[in-house]
Amino acid sequence: MVLAVAFAYTIFMNIYFSGIGGVGLGPLAEIAYDAGYSVVGSDPTPSLVTSQMQQRGIQINADQSGDFLAHTHVTTPIDWYVYTSALPGDHPEIQMAKRLGIKTTKRDALLNHLITDKQLKLIAVAGTHGKTTTTAMFVWAFQQLNIPISYSIGTTMSFGPSGKYDPASEYFVYECDEYDRNFLQFHPHLAIVPALSYDHPDTYPSQADYNDAFRQFLAQSEGSIYWQETNEQIGSTPAAWALGNDDIAPDLTLHGEHIRRNASLVIKALERLAIHGDVVEAINHFPGVDRRFEKLADNLYTDYAVHPREIKATIAMARELNDDVTVVYQPHQNVRQHEIRNLYTTDAFAEAHEVYWLPTYLTRENPELPTLSSQELARDIPNAQFAELDDQLWSTIQQARSRGSLVLCMGAGTIDGWLRDKITD
Repeated sequence: MVLAVAFAYTIFMNIYFSGIGGVGLGPLAEIAYDAGYSVVGSDPTPSLVTSQMQQRGIQINADQSGDFLAHTHVTTPIDWYVYTSALPGDHPEIQMAKRLGIKTTKRDALLNHLITDKQLKLIAVAGTHGKTTTTAMFVWAFQQLNIPISYSIGTTMSFGPSGKYDPASEYFVYECDEYDRNFLQFHPHLAIVPALSYDHPDTYPSQADYNDAFRQFLAQSEGSIYWQETNEQIGSTPAAWALGNDDIAPDLTLHGEHIRRNASLVIKALERLAIHGDVVEAINHFPGVDRRFEKLADNLYTDYAVHPREIKATIAMARELNDDVTVVYQPHQNVRQHEIRNLYTTDAFAEAHEVYWLPTYLTRENPELPTLSSQELARDIPNAQFAELDDQLWSTIQQARSRGSLVLCMGAGTIDGWLRDKITD
């Protein structure tokens, strides 16, 4: 009888996702849908994620005034309202949900509920760099080894949806973001940290705060795997496996040293979990994910890199394919630029033949901080030229491609959408 009641509750619980098209909520909505919950949501901006969910039959509305939420609640009472961290506390939908007496939380509470309810073991991938690719490699490896897997990843992939629940799975692989201290809500069976650099100054006022948060995250994990350099940053943690350069798998054929390092973490993790099979062979066929060195056309790539360390690694990866690399870079978030401006050194862009620097994409900003100009940010980049997202830049990109240069467009703002629109024009 208890099992029957629990099953019925899972099937009929109605969940509303506010900001359902985001990289955090979108996958979670798909997981809830797979798990038998009724799912509906709102997002003012159409995206690959919203399109993917609408094709599955999930209703999504652009109205976030609170009217659509209220109407939905009248017709099909909502049991749980989940909202993205990007929404302010006074947002109309949040206020409406509270007035209607609906349970209201951020995504971590629902995901924890699902993991506990389905008795899954959490493999959490956290860190400043490499989270998405490493998470995707886990998913790919499980698939290639024919092992059922549930997961959530903050991008779209060619080999599966952004989020999935498989009732036959033992493990749940999660791209566990540190923004808004989200990752501290979880107690993983195994934590993986590809790389650490100070980030999200709007959440962590200092490098020490950032390191402390990761130290806490690893301490509340049953086991963890990371590189020795991370161990030097935050100190050793319980049940940790700190890898050195000798642990990079020798038979990997993937492009990019940082990609091979990410893959080595996955190999070591599966070894620790006693999962057997030809993991290296499986990962060598990893197709990559969207927005991570994604090829859009001949000699044209898009990447999500927004930190100098990521930029350097991605340019190095491009140089493995072409000696002539042209970079178009859009910095992300002015408050972040104030923290990392001194990391924009000649070394970060040294392997690029040309660098075109765009104005910073502004989001979640502190109005008291002056907006740093492109000239201020690129002062130490001798080959930097300043540009805008316009026809002139597109003409420059086309000329570079025509001469055989690999054009690498990087940023987490509008540059990717602009690029895709140009290709389809």
